[in-house]
Amino acid sequence: DRVLIRIKDLTVEKADEVVWVRGRIHTSRAKGKQCFLVLRQQQFNIQALVAVGQHASKQMVKFAAKNILLEITPPFELILMLFLFLSQFQIYVISLAEPRLPLQLDDAVRPEVEGEEDGRATVNQDTRLDNRVIDLRTSTSQAIFCLQSGICQLFRETLIRKGFVEIQTPKIISAASEGGANVFTVSYFKSSAYLAQSPQLYKQMCICADFEKVFCIGPVFRAEDSNTHRHLTEFVGLDIEMAFNYHYHEVVDEIADTLVQIFKGLQERFQTEIQTVNKQFPCEPFKFLEPTLRLEYCEAVAMLREAGIEMGDEEDLSTPNEKLLGRLVKEKYDTDFYILDKYPLAVRPFYTMPDPVNPKNSNSYDMFMRGEEILSGAQRIHSPQLLTERAQHHGIDLEKIKAYIDSFRFGAPPHAGGGIGLERVTMLYLGLHNVRQTSMFPRDPKRLTP
Repeated sequence: DRVLIRIKDLTVEKADEVVWVRGRIHTSRAKGKQCFLVLRQQQFNIQALVAVGQHASKQMVKFAAKNILLEITPPFELILMLFLFLSQFQIYVISLAEPRLPLQLDDAVRPEVEGEEDGRATVNQDTRLDNRVIDLRTSTSQAIFCLQSGICQLFRETLIRKGFVEIQTPKIISAASEGGANVFTVSYFKSSAYLAQSPQLYKQMCICADFEKVFCIGPVFRAEDSNTHRHLTEFVGLDIEMAFNYHYHEVVDEIADTLVQIFKGLQERFQTEIQTVNKQFPCEPFKFLEPTLRLEYCEAVAMLREAGIEMGDEEDLSTPNEKLLGRLVKEKYDTDFYILDKYPLAVRPFYTMPDPVNPKNSNSYDMFMRGEEILSGAQRIHSPQLLTERAQHHGIDLEKIKAYIDSFRFGAPPHAGGGIGLERVTMLYLGLHNVRQTSMFPRDPKRLTP
């Protein structure tokens, strides 16, 4: 019949009540006949006192001071609440932790200040990731992944409200989703298969099957040997596909509004988490406009040229140019979120619809947060004849994508969509510096464990 109270729910109203809590030992400090303990439960903590007196003997204080080690799991029960300060009646150790921790949580949440000379320890990224279970206990990590869960929840809530159907697509496929070479090949009985670079082809098949509006949340695999701050070999994709009536901008507007609803929801529901992360990683609040700013690719090229960058009309944006463009857009329009439309056809995948007015352009778009791409999308080719031509132009084996092309032979509505990287959205919304901070167990070219 015992009821355990969450540490975050301990308020002044519970003063002088006898309550039971359970949490980890975050810090421990003995002083004379007293022992001060900080109990932690996820990102919330409270100070507790064990003092010699009516309810605690000298032996109990000694036990609390010397025998209860940091990170014991979960260690505490039955506590008297006094003005948001806990005075212990009883202590039970539920699970012991090893005496030597691979990293200290206080060090792991300390801001890394440039030029800091006081010698205080911080924890480097590899140490964090090698001991991820400990690192995930920090208040910062707890807040990051609670907020990331909120992004998924808001994404799902918003799209279901808009009439979308959630689908699940295969991750083992017969041909490269994006038509490129950056795929993981796996043994599949007596032949080979690939890990899906995207749910792209199957989202489109569902549109051909008259589902009209679909989305999915699932793993995406990219065999890119890119050891950068924003690339992973496995990440979570938030994917959208939708039939439209007259123009692909109907889909662009729907996706942009979905992201805006996510940003609003995070502001409303996750202020505690945002503030927790900001304590370690200070950052300006994320800004966005309604309606979302949409620029054409040629406008972006003109802005970059005006800033002294030399680049061709059909050249793709490099990472430094993306970041510079983000700064230029922020200065001019005061927004961290915007859309870049009408990309050159030459830099987009084979299934991208060419622009009917300018054949060098395409009906495709990317969306950016703080100067970094978080979504790539386009109107898809729904004509099997044109799709065949474009696949041949890209040197793709038609036999391997026969089922995909065949799905358009029985009538397909015009449609468009896009894929969002969950970890990038989390990273950029919070203003963090590495996507590995927002991947619970990151996979990159050099890391396959834990």
